[in-house]
Amino acid sequence: MADEIAKAQTAQPGGDTIFGKIIRKEIPAKIFYEDEQCIAFHDIAPQAPTHFLVVPKKPIPQLSKAEDSDAALLGHLMIVAKKCAAEVGLAKGYRLVLNDGPHGGQEVFHLHIHVLGGRQLHWPPG
Repeated sequence: MADEIAKAQTAQPGGDTIFGKIIRKEIPAKIFYEDEQCIAFHDIAPQAPTHFLVVPKKPIPQLSKAEDSDAALLGHLMIVAKKCAAEVGLAKGYRLVLNDGPHGGQEVFHLHIHVLGGRQLHWPPG
């Protein structure tokens, strides 16, 4: 966990990201949902038995940088997260996490929603 926090402290917004490369299919990912606005794929370093990301194709660096005009897209991401959670069998529940900035633990400056489930999650999260 300390390694993840260290990565977040040094991550910088701007430029291309790993998510841009996944969206363009330049690097592989286990994508299981895609539409004209977003993709969903399994996290390569899962923090729960089920852990996937929902990523908009529009490169919004972080939630705090989103525009009012992004409201429909942000809502769409939530609906896709809900549908994908059902698709992968998270009937007992799940958690959505959206990190923003270094103190929020954001490592990749391309907005993304983590969907975690498959076990009892605890509170507070950390």
